[in-house]
Amino acid sequence: MEHLIQYAPYTGWVYPNETVIEWSVAIVVYPYITGLVAGAFTVSSLYQVFGFQRLKPVAHLALLTSLCFMLFVPLPLLLHLGHPERAFNNLLTPHLTSAMAMFGYFATFYIVLLVVETWFAFRPYIVEQAQKRIGLIGSFYRALTLGSYDVSETALRYDRKWIFWLAIAGIPGAHGLHGYVGFVFGSLKSREWWSSDLMPLVFLFSAIISGVALLIVLYVASCKLRRTPIDLACLKGLAYTVWAFIIVAFVLEGLEFANIVYKGREGIEMIMTFVTGPLLFPYFVLQFGIGAIVPLLALSYMIWRGTTGKALVVGVTLSACLVLLSVFMMRWNVVIGGQEISKTGKGLLTYPLQVFGKEGLISSLSLVIAPLVVLLGITRLFPPWEHKAAP
Repeated sequence: MEHLIQYAPYTGWVYPNETVIEWSVAIVVYPYITGLVAGAFTVSSLYQVFGFQRLKPVAHLALLTSLCFMLFVPLPLLLHLGHPERAFNNLLTPHLTSAMAMFGYFATFYIVLLVVETWFAFRPYIVEQAQKRIGLIGSFYRALTLGSYDVSETALRYDRKWIFWLAIAGIPGAHGLHGYVGFVFGSLKSREWWSSDLMPLVFLFSAIISGVALLIVLYVASCKLRRTPIDLACLKGLAYTVWAFIIVAFVLEGLEFANIVYKGREGIEMIMTFVTGPLLFPYFVLQFGIGAIVPLLALSYMIWRGTTGKALVVGVTLSACLVLLSVFMMRWNVVIGGQEISKTGKGLLTYPLQVFGKEGLISSLSLVIAPLVVLLGITRLFPPWEHKAAP
């Protein structure tokens, strides 16, 4: 036992090279943002591809939200790298058998797809503004027309076809982008808390509910700020979507947890200590109790009673906020929790959360807030609630 060192802040025995938790809160933010991207695009696709007409008021807002958050997806990873410029090596000299190496191609493809689909969706509005605006902003819109001012019914029909097929291509692109994150964690056999075949599905379904929940909050807030009435049919459609996917995500996470606990009883000593100790509050109370069970019961009650009016708006919005908390805690419990268990399974570590620094709490919060600031600006240029975009 001379090669093992026991540290006072830790439980059990750990090797010296395990005393540093490499992936910080910035890496927690990374899958959280990608989940919001996938979930927001899901709402857009439900209208553009599957014809959910009640979601029309938020379809273009969902598209812009997905684009704005996607622009910031790589930043947490770049902050974590000591030499972020080396990230381009993944594109220039790819290792095709590495899931991480393929991320650059997935991200690039999806960003290009979002930009092109957004252009087609807002082309009628761009043409209108290019014809009536002057000065710098007018030049901006005229440049975006790409020389095409045709907004006839034939041209708009052509635009709708492009939007439809881009949305179809974006469905596997968006969900594959986030499912790959769960694949990376689930394939790491050295970490018992991560090694699960259900990890990609858990990440994917929790991503969908987080993106839909974000759109609920954004839609309600935008209506309040613009002093326009909230489309209750649209809000109910979003609430039904969250409710359905919460049930699926809840079952999957329960199965995954049961599998991990069962393996813990097979000889992984620290799993049971971790579950009943450090994980008790963030996992059972915040993620499952407050973040999942409470909104599930609240939405079930409102659906059962046929709640409408102000009570519906308040109830659905609060439930959406709790869902966002639940998904963030799920990412925290996976990324940080998985590292708090030593690779040998014989000791527990404690993660020291830093407030400052490139991977501290402030910078990580900034990465979540920045896309919202960009979204606020881009909605001034391309208003998603003025239905002058392609229908």
